[in-house]
Formats: sequence, structure tokens, C-alpha cells
Amino acid sequence: MTETLYTEEELILKKTIRDFVNIELTPVVAENDRTGNFPSKPIKDLSGLGIYGIGIDESYGGVGGNSQQSSIVVEEIARVCAASSVTYIAHHSLAMYAIHKFGTKEQKKRFLPSMVNATTLGAFCLTEPATGSDAAGIETTATYINNEYLLNGTKTFITNGSIAEIYIVFAKTHQEKGTKGINAIIVDKSKSKGIDTQFLDGKMGLRSSDTSQIFFTDVKVPQENLLGKDGDGFKIAMSVLDSSRISVAAQAVGIAQGALESALSYSKIRKTFGQPISNLQSIQFMLADMSTRINAARLMTRHASQLKDQGFQYTKEASEAKLFASECASYCADKAVQIHGGYGYFQPSYAERAYRDAKVTEIYEGTSEIQRLVIARQILKDA
Repeated sequence: MTETLYTEEELILKKTIRDFVNIELTPVVAENDRTGNFPSKPIKDLSGLGIYGIGIDESYGGVGGNSQQSSIVVEEIARVCAASSVTYIAHHSLAMYAIHKFGTKEQKKRFLPSMVNATTLGAFCLTEPATGSDAAGIETTATYINNEYLLNGTKTFITNGSIAEIYIVFAKTHQEKGTKGINAIIVDKSKSKGIDTQFLDGKMGLRSSDTSQIFFTDVKVPQENLLGKDGDGFKIAMSVLDSSRISVAAQAVGIAQGALESALSYSKIRKTFGQPISNLQSIQFMLADMSTRINAARLMTRHASQLKDQGFQYTKEASEAKLFASECASYCADKAVQIHGGYGYFQPSYAERAYRDAKVTEIYEGTSEIQRLVIARQILKDA
């Protein structure tokens, strides 16, 4: 299927990323998952392939390209290491995308080149302890005083939170204006005082990625770091999430693909009743269902990417892809564990890790319930 789905250039990209992760991540992914060790060298070395520059103008150090290409990158990384793929998504599809789409030329020139080569990593700071799906209810404040914003508040479940240098922070400047009182502000941690981070230990999955809580206490940020116009923060957040949902869909497809490959491989070598279990119809049906759902999820993700790249409205399609692909990942991980039997219940099997990693794709970037709301509202509006 992939040979006909992708262009020759995209197939080369796909192979390049696959070769890299097979060599650099496969040997260490199980141990990193066990210890929580962040794969800093592979994450940095990926910049040598130019993948952080996809979709970024050459004038800011990027390589051009589009959403379809970044989806290929995410899927191939997630196929081996979902934790590394979420690091890429938070940095590239959230933080960098926000600056590239909504930033001024000066902001792009100041921040993007170092992010393209992964000298600095980015993080997207929206979620708070009391507000998840209700992004409009954020409590972090950005008080405007003497050409500066004074940030106060707490962000939580932030991917790259402890290791990022560049934060995209969403905070309320005009409390009385509701969502129109929210601003998006670029915070350079290296030039700011009053920022503390706490690594959040105990995650079920994605254990080798950094997830942290961030505390902002009277953090002074210059006015020129305002992203977009005053009051555009909520609109920026929703736009960025629309885009990043395509990346999460691609991540889920990668997890599911890895689960299928693991199950296929095991089913051919595991024997019972004198034959490989792949000969058993019950196993074949599970493999068939996994393959069918993965191909459907990949096509939905591809379709959403194409709409985005061609300048069409893609909110509904991105939510559909994210919803279907994330539930596909959980389904395929579950079936992979079932096919592995007892061995799939123990580390360091891929099936066991995928089972834990897949679940969060149904939660972040908008829960499955939020996706259904987005889809329903859009189809009712269009009816």
C-alpha cells in the first residue's frame, strides 16, 4: 500500500527515518522505557536529517515541505519509540508551528533557527492543573505593565517542560473578555527569572519523554514576545491544536503499525499444537482486523494532511483522523498483547510497551470525547 500511497520523495524520506530509528532508537528504547532515560542524543541527531525544518521557510533555517511529510516522520519514529515521537510533536508541531504561523518576521528569525537544529527545544504550555479540555478556563495570568507581561500561574502535563528553552505560554491578560482576553506569549527560559519546573514521574507510558509541571512566578516577558495580536491567544491555541492533531494521528498509526509488526513476527515463530499460531484462524482474524484499521487510519491521516497542505478547512478531518487513529492504536496494542499471550504481558516486549503508550493518544491534544464534539458540531453546521 505505501508504495502507491506516497511519492518517490516521500518514500525516500520514510526509508531515511526508518533506517535512523532502527539503528539509533531500537537498541535503547526498551531500556529507556524502563529507566525513563531521555534519548537526548538521537533527538539532537535527528536534526541532521532536516526533519525539524519541515514546513519551515529556508530563510529561518528550514527545508520547506508540508504536513504530509511531517506525518511520515512522526509515524516512523512512533513505530519504534512513541516517547521520542511525542518529543518531536511538542517541539515541531506545536511550539515551532505556532511561531512559524503566527510569529512576526523578527520572532521567527530570533527563535526558529536554533529550534530547527534542536539546539533549543520548544514546549506548548496550555494545560493547567484545573483546566484540561476546558482551555478557555485557564487561570494563568499575563498582566501588562510598562511594556512587559508579568506571568503568574502553573502549567501541567507539559511535554518537554523541563528540557525546553522556548515556551509558548497561554495566559489571561483581560479577565473580563473571556476567550478574547487570552494571549499567547513566547517565553525564553534562558532569559527569564521566576520559572521553576518539576518532572512528573510515574507515567503509564511514554516514559522516556519529558513531562513536567511549570511554575511561573512574576516572570517578566517583553511585549515583543507577544505571539499574534492582543487577545488572539485562544484562537492561536485552537488553530495549532487542529494542526497537531494530524501529528498525533500519525503517532497513533505508528504505534499501531509497530504493534502489528510485532504480532506478525511473533505469530510466525510461536508454535502451538505443532504449528505456528499464525496458521490459526483466530490469530489471522486479529491480524486482519489490525491491518484493516491501520490502513484506514493512515488514509484518514493522509487526507487531513492533504487538506491542510492545499489550504482547505481541515478541522473536522483532523479530529476524525485523531479519533480513529488513537482508538486504532489502543485496539492494535491490545490485540498484540493477546497474540503474544503471557510474553506480551511482560517487559521488554513491544506489545507491553505499546499497550501503555497507546492510551494517551486518546487523551492529549483533545480527548476522544472532545474530538466527537468537534466532529458533531461541524457536520451539524454543514447540514
